[in-house]
Amino acid sequence: MRSPLLLAALLGGTALPGLAWAEVPKVVTDLPAVQSLALQVMGDLGPVEVLLEQGANAHSYQMKPSQARALEQADLVLWVGAEMTPWLDRAITSVAPDAHVLSLLHAEGTHRQDFAAPHDHEDEHGADEHAADAHDHAAEGADAHGDEDEDGHVHAGLDPHAWLDPANAELWLGLIADEFSRLDPEHAATYAANAAAAKAKIATLDATLTAELAPVKDRPFVVFHAAYGYFADHYGLKVAGAIALGDATDPGAAHLAELRADLTADGVVCAFPEAQHDTRPAERLIEGTGVKLGGALDPSGSTLSYGADLYERLMQGLADTISGCLAG
Repeated sequence: MRSPLLLAALLGGTALPGLAWAEVPKVVTDLPAVQSLALQVMGDLGPVEVLLEQGANAHSYQMKPSQARALEQADLVLWVGAEMTPWLDRAITSVAPDAHVLSLLHAEGTHRQDFAAPHDHEDEHGADEHAADAHDHAAEGADAHGDEDEDGHVHAGLDPHAWLDPANAELWLGLIADEFSRLDPEHAATYAANAAAAKAKIATLDATLTAELAPVKDRPFVVFHAAYGYFADHYGLKVAGAIALGDATDPGAAHLAELRADLTADGVVCAFPEAQHDTRPAERLIEGTGVKLGGALDPSGSTLSYGADLYERLMQGLADTISGCLAG
């Protein structure tokens, strides 16, 4: 896509200093982690917008009018999928029906897995047989999750937190580069080179996190809500349970009582609250048990400063918080 000014300059043989030979695509993303990956591929060629504001809840968010306008003008929308951000599913349909849309969760090659059932332990988190059912969940999951989010995002079926598996992040970098190149072929070589460099950085990060987390692989822990299956499965960690059954639901007394009984039976070492959520449920759960209260985890990175390096800081932060408590 070329601007009228650029076309006039080309037809008239006029050189315009500082004016790019081709417009880069206008890209809008859902989450800061996705924006981070896209920015690494885009490099210095242009900006990438993110809709989720700092500190906001990814599952239930209301866009501002300015964000709706940005979405309307987008050439490409990069998002995880309706299972993660049902509010964006509705917005794309109503505001940007003609935009190119890439759902990373449902892209070919993405490793997908279901949420574990309540009180399933980590050996059941990473069952690869769930991947075969992923498209079945996708067909019905968008509407189902959209309804649930009105009252509180209940975690069942396909787990959308797939960016927490670095192998998916590496795959997505290549897919993003392909989309950018299709819309802007003149910069295809730059996009490909940027994606390759970003993949190498993530591979190095993955090796670092693997070494950091290896000593605590056998030490069970509890999280606030079931957002960490991909991370735990990839690094062989043991999640013994989740305090809340959904991202926006209060944990019930019966569930907490059952989970509290599991703390001793499973040898749980730490309980981790979550950014944007009250720490008191975790504090009450472990009171008098000897289980340590860990730092708050932030699976979406919405409390971090946004930018190209957010993905690395997000993953490193999770590893540091988890290993720091489990090893202490």
